[in-house]
Amino acid sequence: MPEIRPFRGLRYNRETAGDMANLICPPYDVIPPSMQEELYGSSPYNSIKLELPMEADPYAAAAERIAEWLREGVLFEENEPALYPYSQTFTDQEGRTHTRCGFFAALRLHEFAERKVLPHERTLSGPKADRLNLFRTTKTNISAIFGLYADEDGRADSLIAGYTAAHEPVVDAMFQAIRNRLWRITDPELIAAVQEALAEKSVYIADGHHRYETGLNYRRERAAANPGHTGDEPYNFILCYLNNIHDRGLVVFPIHRLVHSVEGFDAVTFLKRLEEHFSVTGLAGRTELKAYLDASTSSYSYGVVTGGSVYGITLKDGAAGLIDSDISPALQQLGLVVLHEVVLNRVLGIGQEALARQSNIVYVKDDAEVFRALEEGKAQLGFVVKPATVGQVLAVSESGGVMPQKSTFFYPKIMTGLVFKPID
Repeated sequence: MPEIRPFRGLRYNRETAGDMANLICPPYDVIPPSMQEELYGSSPYNSIKLELPMEADPYAAAAERIAEWLREGVLFEENEPALYPYSQTFTDQEGRTHTRCGFFAALRLHEFAERKVLPHERTLSGPKADRLNLFRTTKTNISAIFGLYADEDGRADSLIAGYTAAHEPVVDAMFQAIRNRLWRITDPELIAAVQEALAEKSVYIADGHHRYETGLNYRRERAAANPGHTGDEPYNFILCYLNNIHDRGLVVFPIHRLVHSVEGFDAVTFLKRLEEHFSVTGLAGRTELKAYLDASTSSYSYGVVTGGSVYGITLKDGAAGLIDSDISPALQQLGLVVLHEVVLNRVLGIGQEALARQSNIVYVKDDAEVFRALEEGKAQLGFVVKPATVGQVLAVSESGGVMPQKSTFFYPKIMTGLVFKPID
């Protein structure tokens, strides 16, 4: 694994800042304007005011707040470097309860070409420019990237679980029905044992690709401007939440597709073209579609929702003859690759550029939104997809490939505001 270090985190002082449930927020990229306004009103100190300020100059506003909150004692810097175990307990749509357990650490930044930290998704220039401005002005990692490692024996997990079982958390806060608990490990021997247990592991970015690449850009800037650069400065490390892929609480949800504004679209013609490569089964509605997808063992099964009908479709033969042979075997195993290459591109004429611009497509995380959009006439067509597995994500990362945009939704998101990391 790239070097992981304990760090002296910036944390809220609960005596002056108040209830942590009113201070944490999701990462910036999943906060719609309505939630932004709601969080702004929840507390004068909610971390939304650092993560996604509403002011005309959001970057200066965030930097001024950090300085002000440190002066007022709303924030404080820890006296000792620590690793921060973090668990999230939640109930899924089927009524099952999960607890995902990982920890925050300072992760040494490596270029992707070094193959120590591996991505699985493409990034866009806009979000990286935004986050780089925030890094420059605040000199702080406000929110963490989400990294995975593969440790089937669970040595590090056992060490951390032994600590958390014996100690009370320093944070225990509910947010949107998710229980968030945070601990501090400062014992040098325990920290060294965790580091040793993970020393040979790679890190796969589950979420936060834009923030990681921003960290690389910021490190390059700071190193170039620092004649005494050693590689040990805080800007060489990024705030990272690390989670074992073998953790039973690790859940990946799918991201569904809504299609709109396709010129000349005709549902009957579309279905006839699908039948060239897919078996098409008419279904009664959302419940039958869920049963269809749950029963299918194929990665290439999808739900199709039109204005008045629901279908389950499954690829008749293998994907190899339908997609570019240059696409890696790992990517060919992904259902979304076939959906994008064969259905969206060839049948509907929605190419990569249109996907990147999202000019004909909207991504939604709840299949109920697909049905609702079609009922309300807000889309021409909806695709309900199966989730990618963690194993598929790792296989694509290791192959050097990248998955289609919006391929995975690791749930729940890592909360912002539990701990911040100075980078200068």
